[in-house]
Amino acid sequence: MTRVLVADDHAGFRAGITTLLRSLPGIEVVGEAASGDEAVVRAVASGADVVLMDLAMPGGGGLAATERLVREAPHVAVLVLTMSAEDASVTAALRAGARGYLVKGASRAEVGRALQTVADGGMVVGAAVAHRVAALVGGPAGLEHEHLADLSTREREVLELMAQGLDNGEIARRLFLSPKTVRNVVSAIFGKLHTSDRVQVVLRARGAGYGDGG
Repeated sequence: MTRVLVADDHAGFRAGITTLLRSLPGIEVVGEAASGDEAVVRAVASGADVVLMDLAMPGGGGLAATERLVREAPHVAVLVLTMSAEDASVTAALRAGARGYLVKGASRAEVGRALQTVADGGMVVGAAVAHRVAALVGGPAGLEHEHLADLSTREREVLELMAQGLDNGEIARRLFLSPKTVRNVVSAIFGKLHTSDRVQVVLRARGAGYGDGG
């Protein structure tokens, strides 16, 4: 069971999303918060696995709350659900430590999948923003595709599953590999793409067409 805290300063939206979440299998809503500071306190107190976090809130806001949770309760995943699809908001949230980013209006099924993915250690960027953010963080397109072309077949297989939001353990099970082998392959991918930031790797891969099969 994935334990979720809903953080949004609009009571009507909190009520609506809470009702939606309670209709999803495997989801338990353990609390609500109306500010960033309250989200941090209640996430820890409730034993939440995931905070469904709005960005535009009083009390420090969603970005500051995300940064605090990463520092103070790194076992709690943050999935942003907000109105803004602007590049700056998405990249700021991911760099603050959010494991996923959805725009309000995402389907019930998309929210459910995203919650389970981030709870399992993966990452999610909604289709509405993924390609634009990939272009923003990925650098010149020609150089990006040149680096991706250097990947081996195995590295491409692993990158495809990373782009689908799977964590290393899930990738190992899917490809019948040992966890150590997957870690080594991921390290090789990081080296060839000249970054150690998994979020950037996933976004850049999605911008090049990876992850569409998930």
